Amino acid sequence: MSFFEKYLTIWVALCMAVGIAIGKFIPIIPEFLGKFEYANVSIPIAILIWLMIYPMMMKVDFKSIKNVGKDPKGLFVTWIVNWLIKPFTMFGIAWLFFYVIFKNLIPAELAKDYLAGAVLLGAAPCTAMVFVWSHLTNGNPAYTVVQVATNDLIILLAFSPIVAFLLGVGGVTIPWATLILSVVLFVVVPLVGGISTRIIVTKKKGEEYFVNEFIPKFNNTTIGALLLTLTILFSFQGETILSNPLHIVLIAIPLTIQTVFIFAIAYFTCKKLKLPHNIAAPAGMIGASNFFELSVAVAIALFGATSPVALATTVGVLVEVPVMLSLVWFVNKVKY
Repeated sequence: MSFFEKYLTIWVALCMAVGIAIGKFIPIIPEFLGKFEYANVSIPIAILIWLMIYPMMMKVDFKSIKNVGKDPKGLFVTWIVNWLIKPFTMFGIAWLFFYVIFKNLIPAELAKDYLAGAVLLGAAPCTAMVFVWSHLTNGNPAYTVVQVATNDLIILLAFSPIVAFLLGVGGVTIPWATLILSVVLFVVVPLVGGISTRIIVTKKKGEEYFVNEFIPKFNNTTIGALLLTLTILFSFQGETILSNPLHIVLIAIPLTIQTVFIFAIAYFTCKKLKLPHNIAAPAGMIGASNFFELSVAVAIALFGATSPVALATTVGVLVEVPVMLSLVWFVNKVKY
């Protein structure tokens, strides 16, 4: 792991603090950046999100799908948990907390926006950081690639209708064109770019060069882009956060419960099926964590960079890192 990845929780917290300070004391910066928008998509943030996703997409080798049939049980667990359970438990848990338990603390309009942010997180299983979590838990790299590759394929088909359905239930009208455009921009484009880069470089220099020399050049790109994105997002949200610091905690509670709950379902199901640790651990991690790059991107595209929805997805990033690191510790502790 790189220096930035090892202490990611600290950097996320620092970026949040810096972003809030910029929004409060140097508001001209977010005001200036806010001028560069197209169809509610922040151009600076869009560029950074592409930088986050592109290096990860280069690691996805779709030729690995040919080996899925050899041991598919872990994949079935991943698919079922990610797409038939996770989005709906996220909606249920978030609705319970925002509309019932925190009813006297969160106004109804904000509750609707926070619910939308939670749904965007719940409907996007992890694609990028799962490689880090898999590495930390000694997961099977090839199997993790297959899990990521198949999830990327499913996202293209399932993300839009699931989000539209759940947000429709939650009372939010979804512009389908904008949602599908976001998936194309932040999944299809970097995916095609990553695969194309892999094919071209491998053809010219060979697989060994690509894996051992080319990809490591981008090790800090994803983390660096993530941290810059967080700084900008929190500068947009600075005034909102300072006005409602309690809401950050209130949003974090259901997100944390959902993360642990989904991890438990996936990991202990794999354990029940007697799958090896190096398959069970990544299966639990990919279900528990979120594709927050996509969630943040869609939140910004649909509702704007300064919206409470974007704030909820951003809090998801802040919550995920320390929670996932604690789950990594747990998995390694109970390794079987």
